[in-house]
Amino acid sequence: MYGSHKITEDAERTAFRRAEKKYKLYYDHDSKSSKKKKRPRQVDLSEVLDFRSILNSFYQNSELPDGIVAFQGDFDRPVFCLETRPGFYFIPGALSVDEQCLWIRESLTSFPQPPNRTNHNAIYGPIHDLFTAAKESKMLMEDENAPSSLDSNVSVSNGDAHRWKFYEEHAALSRGKVCKSVTASNLLRKLRWSTLGLQFDWSKRNYNVSLLHNKIPDALCQLAKRLAAPAMPRGEEFHPEAAIVNYFGSGDTLGGHLDDMEADWSKPIVSMSLGCKAIFLLGGKSREDPPLAMFLQSGDVMLMAGEARECFHGVPRIFTDKENAEITPLELHFSQETDFLEYIRTSRININIRQVF
Repeated sequence: MYGSHKITEDAERTAFRRAEKKYKLYYDHDSKSSKKKKRPRQVDLSEVLDFRSILNSFYQNSELPDGIVAFQGDFDRPVFCLETRPGFYFIPGALSVDEQCLWIRESLTSFPQPPNRTNHNAIYGPIHDLFTAAKESKMLMEDENAPSSLDSNVSVSNGDAHRWKFYEEHAALSRGKVCKSVTASNLLRKLRWSTLGLQFDWSKRNYNVSLLHNKIPDALCQLAKRLAAPAMPRGEEFHPEAAIVNYFGSGDTLGGHLDDMEADWSKPIVSMSLGCKAIFLLGGKSREDPPLAMFLQSGDVMLMAGEARECFHGVPRIFTDKENAEITPLELHFSQETDFLEYIRTSRININIRQVF
């Protein structure tokens, strides 16, 4: 993308892609630094909706910006809707700090546990106790003496799952360069998703009901049912059957997409934000429709049902710097749990819960 090509390629980008590019994290080199340090490029955030500020104004004078309306229904806190995006609901600060910390812990310790699948399954098979292994500075090493699914005369279930085992770092290093290895802390940082309940098959883009799975924890089901209420058709109850947990680190993004694999789009996706603040883009039914940008802070919940399920959406940016991450309450709560504190200071977790059928 140099010279005259830049103009052409920029012109060919869709409105959604241009917005992604606008808010994405880019770095500039600090010319004043002898060590050539990189610093985040400044971004114009003036057009990003801030529902926390909107909530404060609503409490003070009951006023709302143009295009934003308050949900008229029986719910225990304000819920905001967008006139141009029917079926979209935003519940700022829906989760207490205690609830946020609970689901951060679960997302790191319980949710990636087999038989739940993660992005690591394709290479390493099921990995048990990843967060604990990272805490204990262990290394995942390949056992070259174990049978492989690549061996024509050997039948191995779950891929090469038992070829990879955690070892203490000193034991792993003593084995030299003979075996392939990766640190647990590196694997934790590269954890991008885990699936709960009915397992989503990313290769086929559908739910594979034959895959072994645990049910979504009852506490999470009950929470999702309560949060889904504003978006549910009258007289119906939300039935959580599957969830996808996304993990974001500095510079990570989630490209514009549709969640369209569920049978009944009148039922909402319940999306819970945890950790560092992010920017969320909500577009229209075409990538050519200019998207609305909004902040997502820890504890915020979004619902997408009906027409909103047909809207492209994505996450082009998370903020991991102290000035913008806005996780002070979490830092105070995790002050004695340094491993969770270290992770969440530079990360965002999103739990989105779905009714599949």
